[in-house]
Amino acid sequence: MYNPPDPTSYNALVWEIVKQIPEGIVSTYGQIASMIPPPEDVDPDQYARLSPRWVGTAMNATPSGEGIPWQRVINSQGKISLPKGSSGADEQHGLLEMEGVEFNSQGRVDFEIVGWEGPSEDWLTMHHLLPPRSLKRRSEPPATQPSLF
Repeated sequence: MYNPPDPTSYNALVWEIVKQIPEGIVSTYGQIASMIPPPEDVDPDQYARLSPRWVGTAMNATPSGEGIPWQRVINSQGKISLPKGSSGADEQHGLLEMEGVEFNSQGRVDFEIVGWEGPSEDWLTMHHLLPPRSLKRRSEPPATQPSLF
């Protein structure tokens, strides 16, 4: 199953999620996919493997002129997925830089600085979506250090 059961509805949902990403912040294909529950007839494990690709396919089909900030969706490595040096990659890089997103010398963003935490809980509930997977590292305090809370 290389496409969602209902690509039109799936794409529209992806685009609605992407519209929530604020300027100067990025998300990933996998993070967006993590918010969308598996379709009824799709095995959850299969969905976990395929859904980031489905989001990528939706992003590739983003209609222009609809206010969908496509440039804010990158891969899990913190890089632009379009071929380096292509006009699309250069456009995406330029748009993100205009929003204040910085890239390191390897062409990666720092998710600790520009990683999206997702839409509000109310928005997620209203759209029947799941909390997103975090892009930021969560460091646990060392076991020898007592917690204050």
